[in-house]
Amino acid sequence: MMSSHQAFAQTTSQDTPNDWIITIGGSTEYGPSYQGASRGSFNFVPSFDVRRLGEVADYSAPDDNIDFTVLDIGGVEFGPVAGFRTGRSTADDRRLKGLQTVDWTIDAGAFAQYWPIERNLRLRVETRQALWGGDGLVADLAADWFVPVDDKLVLSVGGRASLANTTYMSRNFGITSSEAATNGQLDAFDANAGLKSVGVAVAATYAFSPVWSAQIYYKYDRLVNDAAASPVTSVFGSPDQNTIGFSLTRSFQISF
Repeated sequence: MMSSHQAFAQTTSQDTPNDWIITIGGSTEYGPSYQGASRGSFNFVPSFDVRRLGEVADYSAPDDNIDFTVLDIGGVEFGPVAGFRTGRSTADDRRLKGLQTVDWTIDAGAFAQYWPIERNLRLRVETRQALWGGDGLVADLAADWFVPVDDKLVLSVGGRASLANTTYMSRNFGITSSEAATNGQLDAFDANAGLKSVGVAVAATYAFSPVWSAQIYYKYDRLVNDAAASPVTSVFGSPDQNTIGFSLTRSFQISF
C-alpha cells in the first residue's frame, strides 16, 4: 500500500493544509462461525483510514482495527480504535440449543504502537470494550515484521496474543447450570478472565495503482486456558481457529 500513499504525497505542492486522504474498503474472509467453532462461514469486515495529505501512512496488518493517531510521544503513537465483533446463535450450530445468543457488536477503545525498527518491526496493543450487548473487554497484542519486496508489494508476518475479561469469557465460553440442562449435551462451565488465545498472522499487500490496493492474508489463533477448556470449544468446536481473507481498498483525496 505504500506506493499509493507515496503517490498522494507527491501531489502536495498545490494543496492546502486541509487536504486529507480517506481510504475505504473491506475484507471478505472465511473463518470460524463463532469463537471456538470448528465450522466456518464467510464474513465481511469494513475498513477505514484517514490521514493528512503528504503524511506517510504506516504499514498495517490484516487484523488492525480502525484507528486514528492523536498523540505521538517519543515515537509511541496513541489514539482511539474501533472494531467489529461477530455473534453466535443456533443458526451457526444447532447443537448450541439452550446457550445464550451472542449478538454482534461494535467495540471501541484505545491503541498504542511503536516501531523499534522503523518501517520493519512494529509492536501494537489494542484494548476495546463492547459498546452494547454486555460482551466485555478484550486486549490484543501484536508484533509484526514488514518486508517491502518492491514499491508495490509488502509482505508481513507477526505473532498474536489476546486477553479478555470475565464478562467476555463468560458470555462466549461460559455455560450456566440452566443452559447445560436445556442443552443436554454440555456440562456447566465457569470461564474466567485471562489469556484467551495466541497465534500468528501473515499477509501480502499489493498496490495496483496510486489509489487501489489489495491484500490476501491468513490468521491462525490457538485458543488456550478457559477458552480451550470450555465445552463450547472442546465438545462442539476446536481450539484451532483458522481464517483466510482478501481485502480491497480505495483512497480518495478530499478537502475540508
